[in-house]
Amino acid sequence: MARISPLMLAPPLVFAGLAAMFWFGMARDDPDQLPTALQGKPAPGVQLEALGPDAPFTDADLRQGEVTLVNFWASWCAPCRVEHPNLEAMAASGLTIYGVNYKDQADNAMGFLEELGNPYAAMGADASGRMALNWGLYGVPETYVIDGQGNVVLRHAGPITQRVLESTINPAIEKARSSGM
Repeated sequence: MARISPLMLAPPLVFAGLAAMFWFGMARDDPDQLPTALQGKPAPGVQLEALGPDAPFTDADLRQGEVTLVNFWASWCAPCRVEHPNLEAMAASGLTIYGVNYKDQADNAMGFLEELGNPYAAMGADASGRMALNWGLYGVPETYVIDGQGNVVLRHAGPITQRVLESTINPAIEKARSSGM
């Protein structure tokens, strides 16, 4: 019977250790969700320029007692087109959605909304990206569920697909409404 050297056991043990580390590291409730330090805290300030004929939304609009969404988007963003029908449907159902047009040309942004519809109760432009930086934006599209007192309930990076709407956004909206946040 051949004797097994401890050095021969090292590679399989190292592999098993790394595999366990990767598996536990990825075993989160929702590995697609990126963390945010804002959850449960007041939404950062709103710093927007006018986009279109109406005034942009303000901090006060996020604290009027109703659950709202803040959606960062851009005309050059392909996933923003994917999520747009779901935003339109949510707005049609009575949910207030505020839009932040991120680092975009005003004419392109308005053309995007003329083509696809405007789901936003109010919107503004973040041409410099200052507001996005303060909100911790990873990229567009990105949506925040805000409770009636202006606190961040959820941050979702990526397009709001039907699956995301049902599994993530709607439960966060219901949680914010039922807890009276």
